[in-house]
Amino acid sequence: MQINLTGRVALVTGAAQGIGQAIALGLRAAGATVIVADLDADRLGAFAKAQGFNARVIDVSDRAAAHTAVDDVVAAHGRIDILVNAAGGVRGQVGRPIAAVSEDEWRVLFEANVDGVFWLAQAVSAPMAKAGHGRIVNIASGAGLRPSLTGIQAYTAAKHALVGLTKQLSQDLGPSGITCNAVAPGFVRSNPATERQWNAYGLDGQKRLVESIHVRRLGTADDIAHAVLFLASDQAGWISGQILSVDGGRS
Repeated sequence: MQINLTGRVALVTGAAQGIGQAIALGLRAAGATVIVADLDADRLGAFAKAQGFNARVIDVSDRAAAHTAVDDVVAAHGRIDILVNAAGGVRGQVGRPIAAVSEDEWRVLFEANVDGVFWLAQAVSAPMAKAGHGRIVNIASGAGLRPSLTGIQAYTAAKHALVGLTKQLSQDLGPSGITCNAVAPGFVRSNPATERQWNAYGLDGQKRLVESIHVRRLGTADDIAHAVLFLASDQAGWISGQILSVDGGRS
């Protein structure tokens, strides 16, 4: 099966780091016109300059900014066919006892992982519906299906919320020809947060983690990108409301 996205226009958030960057590169290699976005202006700018992408610095949790970004893509290209919500993560937090979590720490992870996905889906829904075609792919997490290895309660709760939102968007937008799915990655060393987490496990913890994966290796950003490309393709036109675990197999 060859995925051909020629003529499609895609917006990829979270493109300042590994998984978002791999997705952007993969979509472009398949023929799509790709606009990359992130809150981290420096890293996003360096990636966009090195790879020749049009970049947009946005805080996806800001509804107005999310809508403006989508409006600008449509104004520039006449359409938007694919939205990949890879922004999110732990925002520098680490696992701690429940009593030690502040209100701001709790809320910021919902803003990053759930609010932004909703605002962007809301923004793309009209132009995609007008075209009668659209693909929304959310980057969830194994933490959206079970307790998180990070131990961060808000991250686990937010990713579970994202799984539910994905299914609801599928139901709401499906009649307009728009599919909505999510990819739930296993452990991928793709950014500073996952590197810190990996190092914190120590050699014994790292060994136990790898041995818990059926294929006995960690994932890569490209592993996640391959799944996203399929869900963004015409071949996945009758797949919607699904959460695809890309984790090497977990018992």
